[in-house]
Amino acid sequence: MMTLHWSPRSPYVRKVMIAAHEIGLADRIHTVRTTVAATQPHAELMRINPQSRLPTLEAEDGTVVYDSPVVCEYLDSLHDGPKLIPAAFPERLVTLRRQALGDGMLDTLLMWLGERFRPAEKQSAPHIDAWRVKTRASVDALEQEVPALAASRFDLGHIAIGVALSYLDFRFPDERWRDGHPRLTDWHAGFDARPSVRANVPVDDL
Repeated sequence: MMTLHWSPRSPYVRKVMIAAHEIGLADRIHTVRTTVAATQPHAELMRINPQSRLPTLEAEDGTVVYDSPVVCEYLDSLHDGPKLIPAAFPERLVTLRRQALGDGMLDTLLMWLGERFRPAEKQSAPHIDAWRVKTRASVDALEQEVPALAASRFDLGHIAIGVALSYLDFRFPDERWRDGHPRLTDWHAGFDARPSVRANVPVDDL
């Protein structure tokens, strides 16, 4: 069994677990609840990942793999079915670009979320405005990309984008990202209906 240091509210962990379900490896992964915070590094986790971040995967041979793009690529090497990351260009480049967009959205949203935990008088309005602008621009771009997303085989790029949109629902419902984005709304409904996605619903804590 592989061991995945895991949290039910981490979107990056969710991305890895959806990928594992899609390629039939979920039953080879033992999840360990690991709590990390920006101001409280996890001492035990730092022994194998000095950045104290999730997801961190311990492979069956003891190899330690992190972060989510690397973990997903490692898992994708362990099966003989259709790959989540295409080997050939230009398909590979498209998948990696979509993954970068989805992960970039998550990076922005997590900084934004962290700012919300600061006292109101210390929050940076310019930063919040910038994060909102970047998020809305990303959703606008994805609305235009829906025809290409729908026409291409489901892969890691789709997972990263779907997880990012779901994280908007999870942490930023007031942003109402679906407004003015009908095609992306429909695409995300299909993403949400996938068994791999339904098996990995985010929750605040366990």
